[in-house]
Amino acid sequence: MRKTVHRHLGKVVAGTAIAVAGTAVMVAVTLPGTAGADDSVTRAGRSAPQEAGAAAAAGGRAVAPGVVEAAPTEGQKGEGRDPLTDDELKRVEKIALSKQLFRSGESVDGDRGPQRLGVDLAEPEADEVGRPDAPRRADVTFYDYRDDTLVTRTVDLGTGKVVHSDTQHGVQPPLSRAEKAEAAALLIADPLGAGLKADYRDATGKALTSADQLQLSGAVYRAAPGAQPAVLDPCGEHRCVRLFPKVKNGPWVDARSLVIDLSARKVARLDR
Repeated sequence: MRKTVHRHLGKVVAGTAIAVAGTAVMVAVTLPGTAGADDSVTRAGRSAPQEAGAAAAAGGRAVAPGVVEAAPTEGQKGEGRDPLTDDELKRVEKIALSKQLFRSGESVDGDRGPQRLGVDLAEPEADEVGRPDAPRRADVTFYDYRDDTLVTRTVDLGTGKVVHSDTQHGVQPPLSRAEKAEAAALLIADPLGAGLKADYRDATGKALTSADQLQLSGAVYRAAPGAQPAVLDPCGEHRCVRLFPKVKNGPWVDARSLVIDLSARKVARLDR
């Protein structure tokens, strides 16, 4: 990996999609070449000294600094199809995570309780569309690493009760931030992460010891017959990740040949 990764280190990839091949699904990731770069150009397209010079040329009139208005106070409850408020988000997550689910579930890092993936405003039923008094509900999704299941619970915000619960196997929604961080931690700790650590040192002069030192993007990896080593055959039933790491304020590192199986906590290199 050392040679493969280092060949791409420092290369700015702007507006180019990385096609993820050899999987049952195709994933494209666009790497913004200017992300995290030091850029003194303002949104107006001029540097601060140029703007000052332009003001002087206009008769010495100084440009007044912009004023940022405070965000409006957020209520505890939303109405209709309003986005969920912070209070609602906390409330529905607490309601959805029952004691039984918490005790039996397992998170991505092995702690008790399933891994929370997200909370979204639920779509109204067909006969509720357009009704001002339609019930306001939220879908809370968890991934239980104990048995690789996706758990979705729908909470009625008016009654404070779970009105629907669904468990699915082999369903892989987008990764949460915590899952990408755990995948990076497993890669850093694995022998196959040696190239990533060497390239990080080349770019920064420092040792890579934590996922917090990287800017992480990633995609779910699903196995395809003959497209990976046997150790990755469960991917799709297992929660597997392909990472696209970036040195903070630095270059992207090409780690596409590596897959992290979060369920088995293993790292493998894809067959060529």
